[in-house]
Amino acid sequence: MATIFKTLLKNDVVSTKTLLHEKVPITGSTVSGTYGTFPNDSNIKDYAHGLFQSVYDFPHLSSSANHIFDISVGYSTGTVSVSGTAVDADAIQISEKVNIYNQMAQVLQGHDANGKISRFDVFSEIFSPALDATKLDNVFFINFARLLGKDEIKKGSFTLKLGVGTTLTAPFAGTLLTIQDNEAWLDYRVNSPAGEYGLLKATNGYNTELTGSIVCGLIFYQAGVVVLSGSVFMSGSSENNGSENRGAGAGMLTASVSMSRDNTYNTWLTGGFSAVLATSSISGACNEIRRRIYDISFDNTSELNSVIHFCRINHNEFNYSSNPSYLSSGKIVTKNNALDAPVSLITGIGLYSADNELLAVAKLSNPLLNSATKEMAIQVRLDY
Repeated sequence: MATIFKTLLKNDVVSTKTLLHEKVPITGSTVSGTYGTFPNDSNIKDYAHGLFQSVYDFPHLSSSANHIFDISVGYSTGTVSVSGTAVDADAIQISEKVNIYNQMAQVLQGHDANGKISRFDVFSEIFSPALDATKLDNVFFINFARLLGKDEIKKGSFTLKLGVGTTLTAPFAGTLLTIQDNEAWLDYRVNSPAGEYGLLKATNGYNTELTGSIVCGLIFYQAGVVVLSGSVFMSGSSENNGSENRGAGAGMLTASVSMSRDNTYNTWLTGGFSAVLATSSISGACNEIRRRIYDISFDNTSELNSVIHFCRINHNEFNYSSNPSYLSSGKIVTKNNALDAPVSLITGIGLYSADNELLAVAKLSNPLLNSATKEMAIQVRLDY
């Protein structure tokens, strides 16, 4: 128990914040193809409700499995590209897809001035000033587990490579589309209730019509959610209609390489994303985006907050020990004679509240010799 206390002043306490980053690589072979035959991979978990699909780094029934991310799809009731009568007649899980879109939009985009749920919007100057020209209505959602994303995804570090040609499995015959949030630390938005978010841009697709950077989605850094426009799979001939055309201008795919029917897994229909979204189940659409992932990489961020206490020991302070063995027969055992200066060793620092309640103890790796001829300052750091 301490018998001498010293008050820490305002200048003796400093708060700091440190951001720690870790590279996270996710290969397409892990997402699809390593653990079983597509679409029945043992590291993929489908649920009875059918609203989303979970991806693990190992067979999900194993105790060694770690949850990587969830995939789902949705579209807004304001969309044009899936509102045709012929499409709606064959639609599967229409209300569920709309509800998923509304749920995610409410959490990530919030509400407009009229109290309505805001649609996902890229707010980009490269598009037409018309309101619908900036909306993302047909989308995939990739929700990364906190195990990977930690406190947030580092701005400017995200890369997603997708196979967007008619070849439905890796290596995609060179038809890779690279989607990034380049220079997001210079250009990001703060008007989301879920925190900061940036634009995802397709920067080097194989389509010769793609010039510059084409906005094709959003990434919400603190939430760890990627909202990917379905326009990355649209053909220029049949899918460039409605508000969803902003993702690729003339389409990420040329007319000759439009999304085609897969003979082994009959989900993607000629006509691209709107046909998939409206005529397949959510898990079916998740399967097809999953098998087209070549790789994903980003840097996560862990925020380390610290409070540093500068415990200053003057030359005439703390030169006596509270250890009972410090005395023998009323005499200080460290003295050879009465004129010698007392010798004390500092082994720890105790931090107390205003009413002398012990709150924290810091132990030194080696005892420090305290004497009347020197002063010391010991830093006590509390991380949280």
